Amino acid sequence: MSKIPNEINDLPAFQLLKDEPFANFLGMKLVEMGEGSATAELLATENMLNSHGTVHGGVIFSLADFVFAAASNSYGQVAVGVNNNINYFAAGRANSLLRAHATEVKRTRKLAWYTIQVQDEDDTLIASMDAMVYLKSQNFIK
Repeated sequence: MSKIPNEINDLPAFQLLKDEPFANFLGMKLVEMGEGSATAELLATENMLNSHGTVHGGVIFSLADFVFAAASNSYGQVAVGVNNNINYFAAGRANSLLRAHATEVKRTRKLAWYTIQVQDEDDTLIASMDAMVYLKSQNFIK
């Protein structure tokens, strides 16, 4: 797994989002975060496979959704998901390291749009997600 740079590790939003309970339950690690972007990794274990022996689509979706949440909330303003669409391009393999990266495409006063890509350790594109958040008026970081 990647090492988290100290300057990222010290950001209040990073500290809060890296401890997201569901992401930690699945073993996801937030490895990089900036305003409007985030990267996370997940080692796809045997218990994350579907009946075909490949990584379950729900696991891939969860990883994409986690970096979407981290990127959209990186400013400290409450951002809640409104819509997303995911396309699967290749199967994930057991015991492979999956990496998801979210990038902000556009941000207005009330909405923001993101593109998320999930790749394996060989840089094979596993999935791509387009997503949108509603930006609430309150901040969650003091």
